[in-house]
Amino acid sequence: MTLFDDDTVSLSTTESRVRCDLALPDADDSYQRQYLDSVEWSVTESTLTARDGEYFLHIGFRRSKTDTERNTAEDGTVLGVDLGIENLAVTSTAYFFSGRELAHDLREFEKVRAGLQQTGTRSAHRTLEQSSGRELRYVRDVLHQASNAIVDEALRYECDIIAFEDLTHIRERTGASWGHKWAFRTLYEQVAYKAEAEGISVKQVGSAYTSQRCAECGFTADENRPTRNDFQCGKCGAEANADYNAAKNIGLRYVRRGQQSSRRTGNSQLALQSGTVTPSDGFTAHPEGFEAEFMDKPHPPRARQRE
Repeated sequence: MTLFDDDTVSLSTTESRVRCDLALPDADDSYQRQYLDSVEWSVTESTLTARDGEYFLHIGFRRSKTDTERNTAEDGTVLGVDLGIENLAVTSTAYFFSGRELAHDLREFEKVRAGLQQTGTRSAHRTLEQSSGRELRYVRDVLHQASNAIVDEALRYECDIIAFEDLTHIRERTGASWGHKWAFRTLYEQVAYKAEAEGISVKQVGSAYTSQRCAECGFTADENRPTRNDFQCGKCGAEANADYNAAKNIGLRYVRRGQQSSRRTGNSQLALQSGTVTPSDGFTAHPEGFEAEFMDKPHPPRARQRE
């Protein structure tokens, strides 16, 4: 997609590239103009949707941080996020975004795709293209819901940083399909540009042993994972959902990295559902009247989208 100064946009279609007019408000001070005409904001991921015979272009924008913003954002309150198949995303504040429906639907799409590829006719090829388009739109919609939920959680707990584990070998670690690997990467990118618009930094940390390490005492062993979904520390006896324990480890890894860095202040703290924690100062409860919505069980995704 390419935006032009004459309020037109060039879009790539399945047949050719087309240039269309953008129907924008006439007012020079409309919020769309504030982004389109600003040198501080650049276009990022955008989505074209059709509704009642009309087409709507949802344009995402990103603003580059200044050196001061970039330096001060290195420390602060951290939201740890673990990605997986059973739960697409789990945060250190105990927000669970279920991945079961997505995993099921990806398998169903794969079955349809395999059948059409085996048929090999021209009609099957056209149907395959249509099916692939539906799959892409569906997955992107789910990922938009998940990325909105993660950014909302960071805002709710007044976080400055969202920490993910390194995604380089996530397929090998989780046994994810190619579709899931693409989904993880796309989800990370969506969170990155949406969080940046809110002034929140998004970072990655090393992934080693985040699933086997106890977030409470640090004891690390394969035996701490008796089942795929459960974590039970063999030393201190702490029990938790395995993905939730991993999310806390991811956030704590970023916090510890700040304590070892000469460039950062080392004042980071991990956001939990009931308070914050640092390796040196321990746990601090949220002040009375803190308005975060506490929930300690997985709950369904929210439908609101941030474009």
